[in-house]
Amino acid sequence: MRGALMVCGTASNAGKSHVVSGLCRLLARRGVKVAPFKAQNMALNSFVTATGHEIGRAQAVQAWAAGVEPEVAMNPILLKPTGERTSQVVRNGAPMGHLDAAQYHATKPELLGDVLEALEGLRARFDVVILEGAGSPAEINLLDHDIVNLRVAHEAAVRAVVVGDIDRGGVFAALYGTVMLLPDHYRRLVGGFIVNKFRGDPALLGDGTAELERRCGVPCLGVLPYLHDVALDAEDSLALEDRRPRPAGPAMGDSLDVAVVRFPRLANFTDLDPLCIEPGVQVRLVEHASALGDPDLIVLPGTKATVADLEWMRGRGLDTAVDARRRNGATVLGLCGGYQMMGRRIVDEVESGRGEVAGLGWLDVDTVFSPAKCTRQRRGHAQGQRVSGFEIHHGRTTRRPGAEAWVTLDDVYGTEDEGAQAPGHPEVRGTSLHGLFEEDGLRASFLVEVAARRGRRFVPAGAPFATARHDQLERLADLVEAHVDLEALTRLIEAGARR
Repeated sequence: MRGALMVCGTASNAGKSHVVSGLCRLLARRGVKVAPFKAQNMALNSFVTATGHEIGRAQAVQAWAAGVEPEVAMNPILLKPTGERTSQVVRNGAPMGHLDAAQYHATKPELLGDVLEALEGLRARFDVVILEGAGSPAEINLLDHDIVNLRVAHEAAVRAVVVGDIDRGGVFAALYGTVMLLPDHYRRLVGGFIVNKFRGDPALLGDGTAELERRCGVPCLGVLPYLHDVALDAEDSLALEDRRPRPAGPAMGDSLDVAVVRFPRLANFTDLDPLCIEPGVQVRLVEHASALGDPDLIVLPGTKATVADLEWMRGRGLDTAVDARRRNGATVLGLCGGYQMMGRRIVDEVESGRGEVAGLGWLDVDTVFSPAKCTRQRRGHAQGQRVSGFEIHHGRTTRRPGAEAWVTLDDVYGTEDEGAQAPGHPEVRGTSLHGLFEEDGLRASFLVEVAARRGRRFVPAGAPFATARHDQLERLADLVEAHVDLEALTRLIEAGARR
């Protein structure tokens, strides 16, 4: 099999990423050399490739589904929102600046060349490329400057399918309206619909899909059932509330309550997914001091706006509430931006332009923001366990003399941004490393300590996180295989073969 296919959706969170992940895994296990591609991704969840390039986290997961190494060509343009109308634009894996909507709109024609070049490179090296659209392909106010949806498919002579979310209601109107709003040269590219997140008996759809095909000439290629516990790394917080990986089994010891501060610009919340597979661990999001309760572990996660979200936290009294809980035995963990907040001071002339700002003062570290962005994979040790992950930040965090290390990194970059813990208070810890809890030994050791600090006994599941992710990808592939017309899908893919 050779060719390409674009997967569009009627809206954000319709299920495009899951369909692409399932297709990539299904094709890979059939022996097809396949790669994912998303021209432009808007997400605060990102990943650093082995070459030090930043791409959307969803494309990294899709690459793992395909059984290949994530690379920057799979997501040449990444937008990381920094405000209501501004984003940091990451071009070919490196930041090109902070642009408002009008500035970015003016830059799109230039970026289209990067997009098509990256796609062409993937198609030259892989048998099949599965392209993912963004939002809806029928945003008529954006069609003239489209660099992610059907403009790309048209330029590359690739057919498309459109995914609709029936769980939201109005799926027939959404699918019909999407196609009928398209100009003729884009409409002809759409070769099929996929109805996603269906609960119940598909017979209840009656002749709705046939009537939809009669009215707009596009067949329904499948109806995918709703999956309650598949929670692959999502692109943004639209999928945050109901995304929970499945626990590995029944709880054998005491349960743990984990409260995560939900910053307005929460980033890389996928760091928390490994905690969710542990039986007995409840992970919940907190926005108000009154909702904090009496957790065993409090996490200050990553954020794209450290100073602004620190001010938000203080404005809601969460800083005082968290401080009171840590003095009462709760463990507090800061990750990346959350780690920066926990230090003595933050000097930021880059992200917020606020200059020197007082941190929470819980760790003897200082953070100084630099225009150059740090994106690199790293390895090391913590608590006698191996750790690995990656860094994505402008703020460089260093320990003050006498401060204790928590994470020790064993690579050529030295001690910059190693983790820290409060002297005499090991329940307060932080690190710049994303993904460290994917290392099963560290996750188990850490949670056992959290429980012991509260006089509890926690028993880790002993299930590898890599296995949990693999199983979810397999379930998505099984879902596509069982519920989608693969012969029709194959014809669409092969219609997009390079001429």
